[in-house]
Amino acid sequence: MPDNPELIELAAVQAAAERLRDVAVRTPIEESRVLSRLAGVPVLLKCEHLQRTGSFKIRGAYNRIVQLDEQQRARGVACASAGNHAQGVALSAQLLGVRATVFMPRGAPIPKIEATRGYGAQVILEGDTFDDAAAACSAWADEHGAELVHPFEHPDIIAGQGTVGLEILEQVPDVATVVIAVGGGGLAAGVATAVKALRPTVSIIGVQAANVDPMVRRYAGEADHHDGMTIADGIAVRDPGELTLAHLRRHVDGMVTVSDEAIARAVLLLAERAKQVVEPSGAVPVAALLDGRIGMPQGPVVLLLGGGNVDPLLLLRILRAGMGEEGRTWAFRTRLTDQPGALSGLLGLIAREGANVVAVEHHRFGSRFQLDEVEVYLELETRGSDHIATLSAALERDGYTIE
Repeated sequence: MPDNPELIELAAVQAAAERLRDVAVRTPIEESRVLSRLAGVPVLLKCEHLQRTGSFKIRGAYNRIVQLDEQQRARGVACASAGNHAQGVALSAQLLGVRATVFMPRGAPIPKIEATRGYGAQVILEGDTFDDAAAACSAWADEHGAELVHPFEHPDIIAGQGTVGLEILEQVPDVATVVIAVGGGGLAAGVATAVKALRPTVSIIGVQAANVDPMVRRYAGEADHHDGMTIADGIAVRDPGELTLAHLRRHVDGMVTVSDEAIARAVLLLAERAKQVVEPSGAVPVAALLDGRIGMPQGPVVLLLGGGNVDPLLLLRILRAGMGEEGRTWAFRTRLTDQPGALSGLLGLIAREGANVVAVEHHRFGSRFQLDEVEVYLELETRGSDHIATLSAALERDGYTIE
């Protein structure tokens, strides 16, 4: 990639919108009353997780593949992806009659793997991270002459993703702030290009997971690092692109990070209050608002929910973690005298304080115990942080130690 890569302009996004007219869904925008109350300004959700294949990725993938010539199509296409780009490429290739080979990390969510195969692509599992899969894909594409469909580092991909920005401006003409999750940066680059061209005063904020934030660091001119893990696997890109970075530096007003704990709370809120099932990477903009990472935004604010392809088992763990962060569950250990009725007395106290026991483990043997002690581990349903504090105080008043 050259030192000064050529940036796309509005015309490229508008041309992509024409190509996608009968392919991509015009996804809805819904106001969130709970988030609007928290922010003090209207907050709207751009529901791109309701797009075909469950994410925005089909926009860029189709815009890239549809412009290939006959010889390129005959050789087939290849891509690397943690899941969403894979599905976008697979469906786009199927619609255009092109053979697709997709490289995914071995730990990619099973529903994403099966959905990609369901769209007719050959799936090859390679490596532990997106970057491992990308390296294998690049080598395979060179060997077999396939056209590489990069998930973000290509002008046609960026232009396709930018069509989300055109829809936002049509659906919310007075939008003041747009918040977008950033992995490799293709979505943010495209949306920012379109929005800034038509409404230069709109503020564009990019968000990354704090544990994997190379684009935030590069945007600020800092060195990035390559360790760290996040539940937001869809944006866990450790080597983002120079082309997308150049777009972000020109058009994006700020970049922030959010913790995995904040992301879990956002997934929970969206499921519980907005009735939207969104994957962790798709919920990152909501996490930024909840965690106060974007300050006092000008409204209306549009939070772009990029994807909804979440493994049910991961969703279960995230929801439980989010409930813990909200004080809706509480787990602790305590010790009892090893005598009849001791456990019953503890459970009676918990019942009187209005908590519900979800799980209990009773351990009689252990090197840390006195001979006349047993250890009890409890998981409780609670009504928030204040309830936990009240319950903890009641336990301590009755002589229970809490770990």
